[in-house]
Formats: sequence, structure tokens, C-alpha cells
Amino acid sequence: MRSLVRFSALSLGVCACLAAAAPRASAQALGDHQYTSAAIEAGSRVYTSECALCHGPLGDRVDGVNLRRQQFRGPRSDEDLRTIITTGVGGSRMPAFDLSATELDGIIAYIRAGFDPSGVAVRIGDADRGHAVFQAECASCHRVNGVGPRTAPDLSDIGAIRTPATLQRTLLDPYTALLPINKQVRIVTQEGEQVSGRRLNEDTYSVQIIDSQERLRSFVKSELADYEILRTPTHTPAMISGDQVADIVGYLLTLRGQL
Repeated sequence: MRSLVRFSALSLGVCACLAAAAPRASAQALGDHQYTSAAIEAGSRVYTSECALCHGPLGDRVDGVNLRRQQFRGPRSDEDLRTIITTGVGGSRMPAFDLSATELDGIIAYIRAGFDPSGVAVRIGDADRGHAVFQAECASCHRVNGVGPRTAPDLSDIGAIRTPATLQRTLLDPYTALLPINKQVRIVTQEGEQVSGRRLNEDTYSVQIIDSQERLRSFVKSELADYEILRTPTHTPAMISGDQVADIVGYLLTLRGQL
């Protein structure tokens, strides 16, 4: 009976499966921003036995919900999902579930890993808190929905084109996650002018950048004294805590472009 109740509730897709079946201490050992691989694997078994009948093997059988792609009926942090699963949703077919901490963590971890037992499950925090951190730490360089500078990549639709794991890696290891075209460059002209900025376009003969003053500049490579792709990231992981990483990821996932 308990198993049948779980099916119908989780079937409404709000039970965005995320978390770790391993003890939280193990997750902390890997960093407080993600769940363990053991949790993801355990969550895959819980999902198959308890959720797949209604949500489907790919998590897309409920209208407006795609668990594998992190698409819910509104932005959902890990905390939101835990509350919905354990308390249910009034006025809907989503009842409260009596899941153990291990089961709850495992389902969440598996969903956050994109249904890939070998993947990385990212803890997603509160989008409102993440917006506040973004405004304080990121908005001086990044543009969102027409507001902000152009010295760093525009993030207006980043939640639609990047996965939670990629967003997390961008915050924790920015250089390796940055698309090559967005890497900063340093240019020295034959007249001795030094220009740094973000590449917009580049081919064999020329390069166009947005410089530090937000000006569009175009250069012919053969006419340059020096041209270098910088390996220094524009921000470092030390700037934000693990909790802030989770919250910023939660906020970035809400950025899906203006309708």
C-alpha cells in the first residue's frame, strides 16, 4: 500500500528527484555543493521501483514536468522538492510521502544527475537567495535580460542551454567550463597599444572582441605584435561558499530567455 501511494505522488513530477543515499557526511567530504556517486546510484534503484511507473523511465510522462531535464512547474530548489515530497501539495493528487532520508536523498541525487548513475548530482539552492548573491558578485560583469555590461557572456538564457552540473563547474572551475570563444584575450598592436577583452568572433585572419570598456574592436592578426588567450579565470571559487554556489545555480536555472 505504501509503495502504491509513493507511485501516485511521485508521479506528478514535482518530486524532483535529487539527493544522496549515502550519509550526508560522505557528501560533505566531496564538498557541500553536490551529492555522492553512491547516492546517485542508490537513487536510480529507488526511482525505478517507486517512480518510473508514473513518471516514466525518462521522467517526462507528467504534463509540464521533465525530471531528467530539471523542468518543473516552477523553479524548485532541493529544499522545495523535499518539502513537496514529504508534505504533499494541497488540492492536487500529490500526497505526502513517508520516505526514509536515504530514499529521499537518493531520488533527488538521481534526478539532479540527469538520470545518469555515473553523473554528477548538483545541489540546487534557493533561486531568490541566488539572485541576491548574483547581484552582489556577478552582475558587474554579466548581462541578464538587457540589464548589465557586456564584458562577460550574456546569461539571459543560460538556464535553457546549460545543465546544473555545467553551471556548477563554471562557478567552481571557471576556466575549464568556459566556452573557448568566451575566453579572455590580450592583444598588443604594432603601435604598442595593449587591449584585453572577451572574444566574439575569430577566424584565421582576424579577431573581434569586446574590450574592457565594452567597445567592439576588430583586429587583423597579421598586423598584431602579440595575441594571447589568457588562462586566468575572471573569478575564483574562493569568492563564494558552497551554499552560495547552490543558490546561484538555482537562480541561473530560472534564466531561460525573455518570452
